[in-house]
Amino acid sequence: MILNRSRNMDNRAHVHTKLFVLAIVLSIAGSSSFAQAQPREKPTLKDFGSSVRKLEWDPERKAAVPTRSENHPRTTQDDEVVRIETSLVICDVSVLDQKGQAVMGLTRADFDVSENNKPQQVDTFLLGDNANVPRSIMLLIDYSGSQFPYINTSIAAAKTLVDKLGPLDRMALVTDDVEMLLDFTADKKKLKEKLENLRKRSTSKPSRFGIFRSTRFGLSSQYSALMATLNEAFDSEDQRPIVIFQTDGDEVIFLRDPIIVPYIAPDLPPDRLVQAHAYAQAMEEYQRKNLREFSLTDVYKTAERSRATIYTVIPGFRLMGLSPEEQIKQRQAALEQKISAWADTFGHGQAKQMRQSEEERWQRLTPQQKTHEMDDEVKLQSALAEVSTLTGGWTSFLEQPTQADEIYSRIFSDINRRYVIGYYSTNKEHDGKRRKVNVEVRGHPEYVVTGRKSYLAPEPEQ
Repeated sequence: MILNRSRNMDNRAHVHTKLFVLAIVLSIAGSSSFAQAQPREKPTLKDFGSSVRKLEWDPERKAAVPTRSENHPRTTQDDEVVRIETSLVICDVSVLDQKGQAVMGLTRADFDVSENNKPQQVDTFLLGDNANVPRSIMLLIDYSGSQFPYINTSIAAAKTLVDKLGPLDRMALVTDDVEMLLDFTADKKKLKEKLENLRKRSTSKPSRFGIFRSTRFGLSSQYSALMATLNEAFDSEDQRPIVIFQTDGDEVIFLRDPIIVPYIAPDLPPDRLVQAHAYAQAMEEYQRKNLREFSLTDVYKTAERSRATIYTVIPGFRLMGLSPEEQIKQRQAALEQKISAWADTFGHGQAKQMRQSEEERWQRLTPQQKTHEMDDEVKLQSALAEVSTLTGGWTSFLEQPTQADEIYSRIFSDINRRYVIGYYSTNKEHDGKRRKVNVEVRGHPEYVVTGRKSYLAPEPEQ
């Protein structure tokens, strides 16, 4: 928790501040439930994305490090900062029975919590649908060209999600341009207006004269936007930070220690082999010129350090866990969907050219190249799924644009059905190590508890 005070306060103001700090400390120490007051207005978040721009890749540590001291963008303009640290760990969990149905009506006394196998005392407890506790929901939307078939219905569904916000909830909007489209607000009208503007930005149809009306797509910097969100958007007073991360995650090819690299298939004929080498070299150069200053591992660690629950929505057809034959069918279905969306906006002529070009490219690939291409897509999807798993959320595939409303509704339903459990860790060490968290329902080993399974302790003090 962070409080601010001016260096030029008079004595009475100093006394008032000390009493205010003491009151907060006593409140934290003695509270058995989360605060239920009207949430305060957040200070305006300035220079969104600055934490990512300050990162620098350290090849020896194989990790991203800040080039200079971190700012605290959510603090106010006063000069001096008084910090009060607590070791409160939040577990946002759902409980399912053997049929996969949510178990409702549990109380604080029903839960056992341990950290690294050491029992912990449950100090705070609330139900996910508690209308007295504000939720801070960040909707991160990828509107790059690859998302084109899904943008209209996804944004329509997001507007429905806005309608479901409680009176104390706040929502913010971020795009894959690493742009804070709208900072946290409870103003549903503003949220819908910004969403509609984003839809028009990326789906404008040509005029009668063939001129596009300010159509543009996002920059596909989805992981950069997520890093900025987790580092900058939330503060210690966000009791339930939630991120809805809608993207196909193709920025991963530009992250350090990339999980996807150019591939040259074996047994290519000489002319194709020359082409394959030329393409691989061009791709490697393209990656080098666009390398980010962080890796996928850095993203995972940032997600673990955050208190946010991340729900990942992947627009596209699921390939994870499918056989090669099923993957080929899914790929063809995705192509048909893309062509249909393209025809609706840009005309059947351009859609026909797209189909011909893609089908010719696919036919030229060898079986090994086709398998490798599918494997790369699986890596993209698996990386996104891991982000949500680490934070106790889950991943959905938006295979048909019409599914968007159902997926958003399911996310909101899951948020409402969760139990939010907090405990003050008995381990006060600042060692930066991963700590395993286990939550069980007392007397019900058959129940499945899903949620965050670990967190990273604070780094050692410098």
